[in-house]
Amino acid sequence: MKGGVIVNVERIARKKISESIEEQIEGMIASGQFKPGEKLPSVRELCTLFGVGRSSVRDAITALKGKGIVDVKQGEGTFICQFDSSRMFQYTMLLPSEEDVRELFQVRKMLEPGIAEMAAKNRSPEDLKKLKLALSKTFENDWEADYHFHQVIVHAAGNKMLTQFIQFISTKMQKAMIDFYQYIQPHEAFLKEIASHHYHIYESIKQSNSKDAYIHMLNHLELVENILQTSLARIQR
Repeated sequence: MKGGVIVNVERIARKKISESIEEQIEGMIASGQFKPGEKLPSVRELCTLFGVGRSSVRDAITALKGKGIVDVKQGEGTFICQFDSSRMFQYTMLLPSEEDVRELFQVRKMLEPGIAEMAAKNRSPEDLKKLKLALSKTFENDWEADYHFHQVIVHAAGNKMLTQFIQFISTKMQKAMIDFYQYIQPHEAFLKEIASHHYHIYESIKQSNSKDAYIHMLNHLELVENILQTSLARIQR
C-alpha cells in the first residue's frame, strides 16, 4: 500500500518466490510507482500485498540492497536509491524465456487489437489529445513512453474491466518493454519501424477506423514479439 492506495501487483507463484518479489518491486520502481527517495511499504505490508511470508520478502529486499536499488536504514525502513533505470536491466539476471514471451504476446494479441478497435469507436476528443501527446513522446524511443501510449489506448476504449485486466498483466508488459528497448536502441531501422507502427495506430483511432486500428495493432504486436524472440535466441546461443 502506498499513500493509502493499493498498488496493482501479481500474486506470487510458489517457485522462486523471493526472486519474483524482487522482479515485481523492480518493475514498480521502473514504472514510477515507487520513486527514488521514497520509503517502501513495511515487510508486513509487502507480505500482505504479495500474499507471501516474511522470509521471502526479506530475501528479496536483501537482493535489491545488494544491487544498490534500495537502502535499508535500521529502525527507519527501506528506501529507494537514486539510480538510472537502465542500470536495473543490467542487474536483472533472469531473462524472460521464449515461452514467457510467447505466452505474454498470445494474451496481448488476443486483447490489444480488440482494444484498439474499441478505442477507434469510443475515443473522446480528450482521449485523442492524450493519445497524440503520448505518441509524440514515443519518438524519444523510451520504453515508458511506449507503455504509456498503449495504456492511453486502453483508457480510450472505455471498458473498465479491460483496463483492470491490462493492469493485472502490466508488470509483465513493462518487463518485456524494458527488454525490448534495450535490444532495439542500437538498431535505427527497428526504431523507425516501431515509430511508424505507433503513428498508424494513432491515425486509425483518430479517423475512427476500427478495422485498421485492429490490423495495425496486431501487426505491431507481431513485429515486437518477433524482434524479442530473435534477440533472446541470439543471447541464449
